[in-house]
Amino acid sequence: MTTSTDRNQHIYQLRELIKDIGCSMLTTVDEDGSLHSRPMEKSSDIQPDGTLWFFTNASSHKVFEIEHSQQVNLSFSSPNQKRYVSISGSAELVNDRNKMQELWKPELEAWFPQGLNEPDIALLKLQINKVDYWDSQADFAAQTINL
Repeated sequence: MTTSTDRNQHIYQLRELIKDIGCSMLTTVDEDGSLHSRPMEKSSDIQPDGTLWFFTNASSHKVFEIEHSQQVNLSFSSPNQKRYVSISGSAELVNDRNKMQELWKPELEAWFPQGLNEPDIALLKLQINKVDYWDSQADFAAQTINL
C-alpha cells in the first residue's frame, strides 16, 4: 500500500525527471485497435493528485480515441541527458474554463491563436497510474513508479 508520503515523493521524483522536457508523445488506441501517437506540449507540472493537463481541440481525433479507450501512454525523452520516461494512465476531456485560465501560457498561442477564445478549446486530463523510466543516474536500469 502506498502512503501519502510515498506518493508525494513519487510525484516529486517524476516532476524532477520531466521538468525540463516540455514536449511528449501521447499514444492513444484507435477504434481499430491500432496505436496512434502525436506530440503534446504539457500545460502544467504534475499536480499533487497525480494528474497532467494538456490543451487540445475538443473535436480532434485523439479526443474521439480517448472517448472509446481512456488508456493512454505518454512518453518523454531527453537523449542528451539519457533520460526516458513512459507514463501509463487514463485520459478524459475536460471543459472547465476556470482550469483553462489557471493553466494558460502565452506560448500556447502557437496552437490556439485566439487563446482561450478558441471555440473548440478544451483540456485533456491525464491521471497517472504507472511510470517506467530509464535514467543515466539510475545506472540506466529500468525503474518503476506506481501511483
